[in-house]
Amino acid sequence: MKIKLLFQGDSITDAGRDRNNPHDLGQGYPKYAAAILKENYPEVDFEFIDLGISGDQTKDLVARLQSDFIDVQPDIVSIMIGVNDTWHHAADRSWIPNEVFEERYRTVLKAIKEKTNAKIMIIEPFLIPVEDKLFFREDLAPKIEIIRKLAREYADAYLPTDGLLQSAFIGDDPLSYAADGVHPTAKGAAYIGELYDLYISDILEELVD
Repeated sequence: MKIKLLFQGDSITDAGRDRNNPHDLGQGYPKYAAAILKENYPEVDFEFIDLGISGDQTKDLVARLQSDFIDVQPDIVSIMIGVNDTWHHAADRSWIPNEVFEERYRTVLKAIKEKTNAKIMIIEPFLIPVEDKLFFREDLAPKIEIIRKLAREYADAYLPTDGLLQSAFIGDDPLSYAADGVHPTAKGAAYIGELYDLYISDILEELVD
């Protein structure tokens, strides 16, 4: 059985991939997730595609909808987006209005539903507690709530990354997961990759059956 799985998002998904090769998964969570999936589902012929682009915001996913979502026609698409919608506006707190953020994200999800047969996994953006970025929460927190609401409408699986990472920090150093609060270390990427496989399992079981 063949399954085409598309990883989409920003630098956390991009993770230094070779953009000339869409099958290159970089050094982030897609690399770890794919390795575990291949091991857990040896009967599946996976085609993994990573089209994450560093710096992307929701508006950029809207701009890439046709070429990087619809034209790909994946069986599963996972999306982690949102932290740059906060970060790129943090210097002067010129936050994107929440209704604009919701409209952009909804545009992406609606198009996937209407123009592909893909199952959707939404991955929650996260913030690791680093002193110089703690104030991001004032904007990111309501945007995470918007993503959760959209997930209830559109997603087949939802990975609550932000909350699960807070749990992982108990008895551990948060900075060992992402030194700058946003970009995962190898340890952080491996942890998210493990979560990815756990939370996508229901979708895969349905497709494999």
